[in-house]
Amino acid sequence: MEKEDYYKTLEVARNASDREIKKAYRRLAMKHHPDRNTGNPDSEEKFKVIQEAYAILSDEQKRAAYDQFGHAGMDQPMGGGHHGGDSFSDVFGDVFGDIFGGGGGRGSQVTRGADLRYNLDLSLEDAVSGMETKIKVPTSVSCTGCKGSGSKSGRSGVCSTCGGHGQVRMQQGMFSVQQTCPTCRGSGSVIKDPCGKCRGTGKRKDQKTLAVKIPAGVDTGDRIRLGGEGEAGDHGGPSGDLYVQVNVRDHAIFTRDGANLYCDMPISFATATLGGQLEVPTLTGKVKLKIPAETQTGKLFRLRGKGVKQVRGGPVGDLMCRINVETPVSLTAEQKNLVEQLESSFRTGGTRHNPQENSWLDGVKSFFDKMKS
Repeated sequence: MEKEDYYKTLEVARNASDREIKKAYRRLAMKHHPDRNTGNPDSEEKFKVIQEAYAILSDEQKRAAYDQFGHAGMDQPMGGGHHGGDSFSDVFGDVFGDIFGGGGGRGSQVTRGADLRYNLDLSLEDAVSGMETKIKVPTSVSCTGCKGSGSKSGRSGVCSTCGGHGQVRMQQGMFSVQQTCPTCRGSGSVIKDPCGKCRGTGKRKDQKTLAVKIPAGVDTGDRIRLGGEGEAGDHGGPSGDLYVQVNVRDHAIFTRDGANLYCDMPISFATATLGGQLEVPTLTGKVKLKIPAETQTGKLFRLRGKGVKQVRGGPVGDLMCRINVETPVSLTAEQKNLVEQLESSFRTGGTRHNPQENSWLDGVKSFFDKMKS
């Protein structure tokens, strides 16, 4: 039976680089490995062919002979008997390296610390004006006894398990699988004389008090970064950062929407009818607001520049006052009589004193007339 072309077996072009050949082999070896295709004899045979093709094409001398003579050139003995590419065990170890946490190469002892998050609740007044406050953050800091090294003397020894490589190989039948060293966890070194204060970790638990400057105009969802105030790094590595997450509490009077503030302002029936002047609260003090006669519920009055100056810049927002006309309650008999007289006077003279009501009633009448026709 004629053998399949090795380039076709590995699904690469004839001018493929060594890197492309190795990458194709790793992919196909994973796909057709017998352990992943139990009970499939075709896959096992395919796996053997892939292995054979890679053994030839990964060796510069054998590949040159194959390119010139094809499979016939492989029947002749090649000097040296050793191909220049990676061995099958090494390549397959690379394939499984990511699965078992291996990496190939010594890990670094010094690593950056984790970032931290602190949730800070603010009143609307403090968020708008800005402030400086102090927060207490539970964290881990670099041990002062060993300066973060974890060792009394500040030195560490070579790991005897992996010989300082940070990786160990485990033989599984014909395969050699590379894993992170369980003793040193990939660092390649171990501490011979652990620090008594931190027990060799290089870190200790602590609570830091930090001053945080809150810029004017912050809003819920904004973050303030404090560089280097996070968790301490391993073995003297740099600390992470602390992120202060801002949350602005609900306000009793105002509602914020970006740069603008909103407030509902109840007024009496008499003020809405005849007009008047009201004192309106703002975040910087009271201001006078003129209410014109015949003001309706839902009317918005804009007080320019009485809103918020946003932290990212731009013009100061406005304060929007929404009118809510209150219906009188707990009327006396005399007051009810006066209201009835007023209502009666509205129905005489032909003037429409309730334009919205009359317009709505006209619309209802027109609706029913269309239904009848």
